[in-house]
Amino acid sequence: MTAYLFSRVGHSLLTLFVILTIAFVIIRVAPGGPEVILGGEELSAEDIARFRTSLGLDQPLHVQYFKWMLALARGDLGRSYMEHRPVLDVIVQRLPNTMLLTTTAFVLGLLISIPLGVFSAVKPRSLLDYGITMFTMVGISMPVFWLGILMIIVFAVELRLLPSAGIGAAGEGFDLADRVTHLVMPATVLAFYHLAEWTRYTRASMLDTIGEDYVRTARAKGLPERGVVFKHALRNALIPVVTVIGLSLPGLVGGAAIVETVFAWPGMGRLAVTAAFRRDYPVIMGLLVIFSALVILSNLMIDLLYSYLDPRVRLK
Repeated sequence: MTAYLFSRVGHSLLTLFVILTIAFVIIRVAPGGPEVILGGEELSAEDIARFRTSLGLDQPLHVQYFKWMLALARGDLGRSYMEHRPVLDVIVQRLPNTMLLTTTAFVLGLLISIPLGVFSAVKPRSLLDYGITMFTMVGISMPVFWLGILMIIVFAVELRLLPSAGIGAAGEGFDLADRVTHLVMPATVLAFYHLAEWTRYTRASMLDTIGEDYVRTARAKGLPERGVVFKHALRNALIPVVTVIGLSLPGLVGGAAIVETVFAWPGMGRLAVTAAFRRDYPVIMGLLVIFSALVILSNLMIDLLYSYLDPRVRLK
């Protein structure tokens, strides 16, 4: 187990290094730069040269890369071009908001998708199964941004039940009820697509598992149907589902950028979109470090769940 953990941590660090290296090169060689956004297109060639020199962008690419890597090793993510303060401070200010949104969407998706997939598999070709299948197909086919706009029109504009944007009422302090009402729509939209996908995989995995010999043996012993389904079938059916959920985590994090933009949610996804338009290189790379580390760490945790869900799996 210890050897496996060291091996996986080593692979994770190597993966993170490759991701950051490729992203650094792509971002720096892309056309355009912060000088155009900050100074405007009317800058002279001399002004542009002085500006790039002040930011260190006139140095060779490999020099910029090694300087950034050395700073990263010290825990320094640089300084934002736009906000003129450390990138770490900018991210820490937004990180709790994104974690609240993505965690709520993740938990909401799990709590709904697993039971729906089980009920659909237990009653195949029934009216319930057809209804759940139609629901999941709609969820997979519907664009996230379109669903967000639709919910704003219905629940915020027409029915006036929920606030249309933001994380809280302007000028007000923290209020739990207010925070929940602002969270409902963005969390639902972010969870909807993944909820539908996880439901489909849970149903398919359960259908395969229910037909196994050990499930039929459990029924033959006279065990209650609830125990057969949830204790014997579901635990083994969750193994491929856990894999799918782990692979969906980058999409969940990436989808937060769209949802946060639609609902003006002040999180890291919205910050990433703003930083990309402004060519704020330090913020972009700092966000990439955080996002990549979170996704890699979550996938490591998913791998460790295998040994718990299936005792036959041994981590070596």
